[in-house]
Amino acid sequence: MKIFTLIMPALFFLTSFDVSILDKVRTNYNAFLSDKALCQQTITELEKTKDNSVTLLGYLGGLQTIRANHVFSPISKLNTFNKGKNNIEQAIKKDPNNAELRFIRLSVQKNAPSFLGYKSNIKEDTEFIKKNRNQINSDILKKNMEKLLKD
Repeated sequence: MKIFTLIMPALFFLTSFDVSILDKVRTNYNAFLSDKALCQQTITELEKTKDNSVTLLGYLGGLQTIRANHVFSPISKLNTFNKGKNNIEQAIKKDPNNAELRFIRLSVQKNAPSFLGYKSNIKEDTEFIKKNRNQINSDILKKNMEKLLKD
């Protein structure tokens, strides 16, 4: 019983830490495009987290594609974008029925320049999100999804 009493607070701390990262990313998702420092700080946090959830991997990819807007060199922009795109696709490959991952990909594809050739899943992801919105428990994420679907 004593070990349970010692382990539970530690597990709660670890879980709440990663949840707070997820909440931070969801809350600030639209701000990352205009806030270079916040974008980079959050990427660093996501890279350091011990949680290897596909959702965090998807957001890492999404933020990396956004970070490409903050990079000066065209080659660095392309490399940063492609790294993010690969992380998004890797996350979706691991969990193709995750509506939040589809939201991340849709948000990137709707905003990516067409010359990057990353727009092939817009219709598919839009339909998937509309059919699977009930998976989402986060009010913040629901609002972000609704805004994206209206755009």
